Amino acid sequence: MTRAQLVGVLIGLVIVAALTVLRAGDPQLLRFAREVTFDEYQRLAPRPLENLPVRVVDIDEASLREFGQWPWPRDRLAALVKRLSDMGAAVIAFDILFAEPDRLSPRVVMRDVVGIDPALLERLPDNDEIFAGAIAGKPVVLGFGLSNEGHYRPPVKAGFAFTGETPFDAPPRLTAATPLRPELESNAAGIGHISLNPGSPSAVVRTVPLLLSDGEQLYPNLALEALRVAQGASTYLLAGAKDVPDTITRIKIGDFAVPVTAAGELWLYVSEDRAERYVSAGRVLAASGAPQDVRAAVEGSIVFVGTSAAGLLDIRTTALGHNVPGVSLHAQAVEQILSGRFLSRPDWAEGLEILSIAVAGTLLVIATTFVSPGVALACGLLITGLALATSWTAFLYAGLLFDPLAPIFSGLVTHFAATAYRFLVTDRERRVVRRAFGQYLSPSLLYRVEHTQNALRLGGDDRELTIMFVDVRNFTEISERLAPHEVVGFLNTLLDALSRHVIENEGTLDKFIGDSIMAFWNAPVDVGDHPRRAVRAALAMRETLARLNDKDAFGFGTGQSVAIGIGIHTGLACVGNMGAETHFNYSAVGDTVNVAARIESACKEVGYDILVSEATASLAGGCALLEAGALGLKGKSTRTRLFGVVGDERLAASDEFAELQEVHRRLVDALRARSPDSRRMLGAAKLKASALAPGLSEFYRRISRRGDHFIGEPTAKDAVGE
Repeated sequence: MTRAQLVGVLIGLVIVAALTVLRAGDPQLLRFAREVTFDEYQRLAPRPLENLPVRVVDIDEASLREFGQWPWPRDRLAALVKRLSDMGAAVIAFDILFAEPDRLSPRVVMRDVVGIDPALLERLPDNDEIFAGAIAGKPVVLGFGLSNEGHYRPPVKAGFAFTGETPFDAPPRLTAATPLRPELESNAAGIGHISLNPGSPSAVVRTVPLLLSDGEQLYPNLALEALRVAQGASTYLLAGAKDVPDTITRIKIGDFAVPVTAAGELWLYVSEDRAERYVSAGRVLAASGAPQDVRAAVEGSIVFVGTSAAGLLDIRTTALGHNVPGVSLHAQAVEQILSGRFLSRPDWAEGLEILSIAVAGTLLVIATTFVSPGVALACGLLITGLALATSWTAFLYAGLLFDPLAPIFSGLVTHFAATAYRFLVTDRERRVVRRAFGQYLSPSLLYRVEHTQNALRLGGDDRELTIMFVDVRNFTEISERLAPHEVVGFLNTLLDALSRHVIENEGTLDKFIGDSIMAFWNAPVDVGDHPRRAVRAALAMRETLARLNDKDAFGFGTGQSVAIGIGIHTGLACVGNMGAETHFNYSAVGDTVNVAARIESACKEVGYDILVSEATASLAGGCALLEAGALGLKGKSTRTRLFGVVGDERLAASDEFAELQEVHRRLVDALRARSPDSRRMLGAAKLKASALAPGLSEFYRRISRRGDHFIGEPTAKDAVGE
């Protein structure tokens, strides 16, 4: 061994050691690559969809068209439970939170009526009581979510037995839960959490925590509870690793044993999202009775009740890259347990992968140093092929998850480094040889010396943004009556026309999401009056859409107009390049983005096409705004005060708007005071609005049903811009 070879081996072994230590530390990038690899395996060989007794009763778009917007009154859910129970459902599990009283209950609705007799009020039906009575004595499992507030813990309807050390610190932590209505809590046969990936930074649901823990008590998830209730079991049996505390290896529920991670998580082995898994809730609740195929699907099945409606925001991403309703993942977890097709990553997998890096790296260093580059390359390719073949075979035939990328990546780095060193040393030796012997040897001989081995033994930032979401109303109905290419043509015409106004007002188009637009202002460059520019863009979109409808630009025919909803919010968000190293987008994320999206959704409830938050309204002074009340947006603990955008600064300065603004102020004051004058004020406001802005008619029509949105808020004289 020459001195150069010895140095090369030492350098190679140091690199191998560094890569081994790096893999032992398991940084985020390696974890991401490993998870993406396992996702790809599932895409190549997804779990087959078997005919198992598991169904999803889906509150889909068709159901909402039939029975009205969500949330439904709970007496309707009671009817759903009765129908499913009569059809022989083994279990009915709700992937729905029942934390608040039913606002559609007659008793709740009439409570706000001035002068109602309390005795009469008590005799009115209460939908929560009706729902509680419907689930009593039936195999119904209710769900609870995680909360950052309060100290509520749901009751646990089952017992836990352990083998090995106690596992209370193994599962993800439960600090607080969303409370269940007491009458529902006591009558449910089981209660399980519905969280699919709490605390995970990834949008892809790869593992599901079957248990949560508060340090003293374990809480099962919805799928686990549904399976327990279906079998009539009363206890979960948890197996832990011998002499290793806070570790779970297996959970037994009745006749089924489930291998889990040390934290009690189930690796999801998902199948294609097929229609066979779903039953529309509208078909179950059909007035003429459920069809025979629905009865056959429900009978003897574990039934999960949830929603696939896009507006209800319960859409998750699977390892197959599909966006599916969250409830279907609970159903898939039970299917996986029933089928016995599990994925697992053994405790010793980490050690095996680390050892493989050390061994393969050492072999590559030796091969690259002492044999020809071609042989070394062949060894590297052999190691790569062996790692891929072993990992794929283990997945396909045993459901074992071994990472092939870490050994392959480490082998590539080692081979590249060792080869680079070898060529650097060779080039240095050739330069020495040529310099030393160039005067003494013929060119042909010098070439031979140079090419004969050992012939001569020589020594993303945070900033304030204004976010806009635009969405087409009734897009599902529009797309149902159009051919696919016509849907594309419609969207291209509409989105092209609307998005121009974002660019014209110095905004940034973030993305098109189906029939929606997301845009933001004040990034990547500063825009001083970004809230006002966003409002101007929204007003321009309104005018453009009106022109397109007037000239029938979409070809739908006379009277068939297209409507949109626009939500705008201003606040702090994180903006920058996001995604993978080879494919990224310049985008914004944060709570401000979520609030803007939910304000857009609130347009449906308010009955107006452009709504802005109080934060935006306060910075877009001079525009014609009307207070729309304070609405509870999904995911927000407090209500959000919203304003409808009637027009620009010119309209705001007109006498007509000043008169409407004054009448609107008195109407809002009357609503806050629950004054009988509110009806008179409402009529006056409608009269003023009809002459000024016909689009306000629906806004005022719905205000009569939204009195609660103005209770407990500041008086109208404190409104923005007044």
